[in-house]
Amino acid sequence: MIKINNKLIKQVARKAKIAPRKRINYNFHQDYNEGIQRILNAADTQTYVRPHKHEAPDKTEIFIILKGRVLCVEFDDAGKITDHLFLDAVKGNFGVEIKPGTWHSFISLKNGSCVYEIKEGPYDSKVDKQFAPWSPSEDDLEAGRRFNRKIVTQLKSKTASR
Repeated sequence: MIKINNKLIKQVARKAKIAPRKRINYNFHQDYNEGIQRILNAADTQTYVRPHKHEAPDKTEIFIILKGRVLCVEFDDAGKITDHLFLDAVKGNFGVEIKPGTWHSFISLKNGSCVYEIKEGPYDSKVDKQFAPWSPSEDDLEAGRRFNRKIVTQLKSKTASR
């Protein structure tokens, strides 16, 4: 039995805080060839997950919030936001399922946030993700953080105007 509890989430979140990318994966699958990849993805607010999609091979990806608050965003081919959800278990927004071939990202809004990620396997780093050409590189963390702030500001003001 694999146990997912506060102790494990806190351990993974501590590692994310000191990791260079400010996030870390904790894999439950034993091998990248497994048909289902199961991951705890802990993220600090300073991380940047570059928008990407999974196609060729097509893969569905699921995020379920376990702790904290995370914004999941989908984009069109030009980088315009097409859908989003603020994942927050306290508010009853538990998860999202991203269809294959959909540009997406997530933004940690609270330090120590953790999602349970489920993605079809196998995993091959050479073909797993296609990064959005209209988004900053993950190597430019500061540009990525600016990108995240712009999205969060845009969506918060859109929500406030309703």
